[in-house]
Amino acid sequence: MAPPSSSCLLLLRVLGIFTLGHFTKGQKNSTLIFTKGNTVQNCSCPVDIRDCDYSLANLMCSCKSVLPFAMEQTGYHDYHDHLTIWFTDTSTLDHLLKFTLVQDLKLSLCGSNTLPTKYLAICGLKRLRINAEAKHPSWEQTLLIHHRREGGSLYKGWQTCMFISFLDVALFNRDSSLKSYSVDNISSLTSDFPDFSYFKTSLMPNNKSYIVTVIY
Repeated sequence: MAPPSSSCLLLLRVLGIFTLGHFTKGQKNSTLIFTKGNTVQNCSCPVDIRDCDYSLANLMCSCKSVLPFAMEQTGYHDYHDHLTIWFTDTSTLDHLLKFTLVQDLKLSLCGSNTLPTKYLAICGLKRLRINAEAKHPSWEQTLLIHHRREGGSLYKGWQTCMFISFLDVALFNRDSSLKSYSVDNISSLTSDFPDFSYFKTSLMPNNKSYIVTVIY
């Protein structure tokens, strides 16, 4: 018996996702962003798409092209409940994530490139998932971020970027577990974190007190 063709396999995957979509109907769409050529694709997806499956994303999601320079912001971005980013290098990640307000973030490295040490700033992050299947097959990690000052005021805090996470993308080069530490009551990011040149080149949100989490 001949093996199924690639088109048949794609159809079976689509049917499986539609079946899953029937059971998840009513859930809010998630946002998927990935680079393709010289453009960035900003997609709204009814279900999770397998990491780095660009053809399936184009088929299942509603996508629009955005020029990379259009992703740059003078302040921080709009709020996302769930955001997934597929990337091959760090050239656009800074533009995509600079003080983005996102609660649930997944970053998938779609390639085997070695990444330099580079810190990305994310506001209000509660859960981080990372995947680098090309470098570490069947390897996905999840990190939950908790703060002592969480409570009813947390959501308002997101809007002013009180909770800031700094993620070192060089962690994709390692197969060790995700780690983090948090520092409360930071009044000045530039003076309390003098080794972070990131603060000197970024427009910082204006708050009286920050809670900073470093992820590495």
